[in-house]
Amino acid sequence: MAIITLTSDWGTSDYYVAAVKGVILSQMPNATIVDITHDILPFNIAQAGFTLRNCYRNFPEGTIHIIAVETIESDVNPHVVVKAHGHYFISTDNGIFSHILDDGYEEAVFIDVEQDTDFYTFSTRDRFAKVAVMIAKGEPLSAIGARREKLNDGGTFCATVKNNIIEGIVMHIDSYDNLITNISRELFDEVGKGRDFTIKVKGDLYTIEELSESYDDVDHLDPVALFGTHGFLEIALNHAKMASLWGIEVRSTIQVVFKG
Repeated sequence: MAIITLTSDWGTSDYYVAAVKGVILSQMPNATIVDITHDILPFNIAQAGFTLRNCYRNFPEGTIHIIAVETIESDVNPHVVVKAHGHYFISTDNGIFSHILDDGYEEAVFIDVEQDTDFYTFSTRDRFAKVAVMIAKGEPLSAIGARREKLNDGGTFCATVKNNIIEGIVMHIDSYDNLITNISRELFDEVGKGRDFTIKVKGDLYTIEELSESYDDVDHLDPVALFGTHGFLEIALNHAKMASLWGIEVRSTIQVVFKG
């Protein structure tokens, strides 16, 4: 049974989600369609990539992921199918794959499949859905289009290290207003080597000097820092909205200063 997921910035008040599902089910009535989210901020490929990165491996191999964020096609940003870790991703090559896949991919092809209408404003319904059904029915990627040798770089940001300081950024703010940084556990341990540290948010304005295992390791409204299931340093206020209360935005700077 085919599993097809949908990720978009459409919201749920319009007909877009239903139209895409209808096209898929008309061609493959037994398909299982899973909504990952339709609440990506408009055109925010980094947020969409972060979301897929942290959940696609929980689906069985062979799952087909349709990504409907910034789908306008151009010579620079063509429509593509990418196969990675046994999963298929259908999207515009707008840099999103550098946010999803940090360890390469098996194959990528251009989508050379005619749309089902003459309109070019709803490619997810008129093209991506058709391609997803082709893959689900066993069509090889070579039947969809020619090989694409290199995917576009989406400008992902890596934490940097200078002397005893790791400098990273907030790469995602979740629905609880928790801050998820691009500082990995591996980098933290490699640089820190067990030393004491200070996590600095907005310079010296807010600081945290210990890691916790859970949010409730601190009192309500107190700041907490921990490594989440995604493997990155997460900073939050227990039972409160950190990003809103502290005035933090995506790409705000976070520092970890190790002593000694």
